[in-house]
Amino acid sequence: MTIGIQTAAYVFASILFILSLGGLSSQESAKRGVFYGIVGMAIAILATVLGQGVHGQVYIIMAIAIASVIGILLARKVEMTSMPQLVAILHSFVGLAAVLVGYGSYLDPKTQALPAAEHNIHLIEVFIGVFIGAITFTGSIIAWGKLEGKIMSKPLLYPGRHAVNIILLIASIVLGVLFAGAEGTNGLLYLYIMTAFAGFIGVMLVMAIGGADMPVVVSMLNSYSGWAASAAGFMLGNDLLIVTGALVGSSGAILSIIMCEAMNRSFISVILGGFGAVAASGDATAMEGEVTAMNHEEVADFLKEAKSIVIVPGYGMAVAKAQYPIYDMVQTLQKAGKKVRFAIHPVAGRLPGHMNVLLAEANVPYDIVMEMDEINPDLPETDVVMVIGANDVVNPGAQDDPSSPIYGMPVIEAWKAEKVIIMKRSMSVGYAGVENPLFYKPNAEMLYGDAKDSVEKILGFLKA
Repeated sequence: MTIGIQTAAYVFASILFILSLGGLSSQESAKRGVFYGIVGMAIAILATVLGQGVHGQVYIIMAIAIASVIGILLARKVEMTSMPQLVAILHSFVGLAAVLVGYGSYLDPKTQALPAAEHNIHLIEVFIGVFIGAITFTGSIIAWGKLEGKIMSKPLLYPGRHAVNIILLIASIVLGVLFAGAEGTNGLLYLYIMTAFAGFIGVMLVMAIGGADMPVVVSMLNSYSGWAASAAGFMLGNDLLIVTGALVGSSGAILSIIMCEAMNRSFISVILGGFGAVAASGDATAMEGEVTAMNHEEVADFLKEAKSIVIVPGYGMAVAKAQYPIYDMVQTLQKAGKKVRFAIHPVAGRLPGHMNVLLAEANVPYDIVMEMDEINPDLPETDVVMVIGANDVVNPGAQDDPSSPIYGMPVIEAWKAEKVIIMKRSMSVGYAGVENPLFYKPNAEMLYGDAKDSVEKILGFLKA
């Protein structure tokens, strides 16, 4: 393949990637966006493998085939509830790839033979690429551990942690200067030490972030992986990888900023592991009121009497795979003349858009899926709100309890409805690890049990 054809293929693939991002901006066009991304990536891989100066195509194609089979098997095996963990671990692979590309590029005799000015620029690219890649690699592994429940979701905070990170950052910059001034490959030791420092920073940054902010962390790690890929593009001299990495990095950062605004969180505070965050003030507020529960038939009776119903799904719905019977229940209620809508919090679940994907999987129409800001003004006029497997996103303590770790985070104001029915397995706390005063409200009732089983029983009473 000539350079001209390869360049044209790269430009076409870049356009497809941009169209892909545009398509993913709404549920209606998401499938088309994914298709554009698949076609763009296929063109990019073929143009690179068949490009000039590339040798061993047979081995490369074999590696791609093996990796593709592994990817297909993983995609078919992993449940939607585990998708955030899969995304986090895939980000770690991108970070590790950037580190390995950096070391390989530094040791490549061709780069050592570059003119002095070009060689110095290349060394800077290598150092920055390895630094970003190492942070992405270790940070993503910790994120996977937190999402998988292998590591505690509560933030790991210790005195002087910010000072330690700043010292390591300054030390890394000093190592970068020494690395750039080393002869030949004598700077390898500096690169090793910096990689260790960057890996430790990645661990500490994510360990210091609480469970309630993990969706933002996953989004931010997506951004880091994009910048790591872009850095790898600079090291390899691949224009498409630079462009693609920049697209992923910038879109991930923009999404993280949007989510932080939706959660009333400081973007800088979240990505720097709580630096500059304002601590919760005072002792935890004691729960007031009494928790009451009802059975499935009583819930069905409330739904029969209600005219307007709002369903707030959460991670518990995903775990129980309850989205399918929930939509069956919604259709039954709609046939009875009820107005039924879904309310989605920006960080419901453990991945941006997690609940939207689950509902789309059950063929729930997009026009009844409302965002938090759209639904909150209607809740005072709503007869019944059903909270299915959600917790922190409907916690009133976020508005009226300054001692709460989630204080200031906008939430779905479910308690303003005439009746709130909370479907949970138990009274356990949410992912943020805080009590929910909603359970004790006089207009709130608990329905204990598995979400899918409970909805099926309710549906049976509705049809009866």
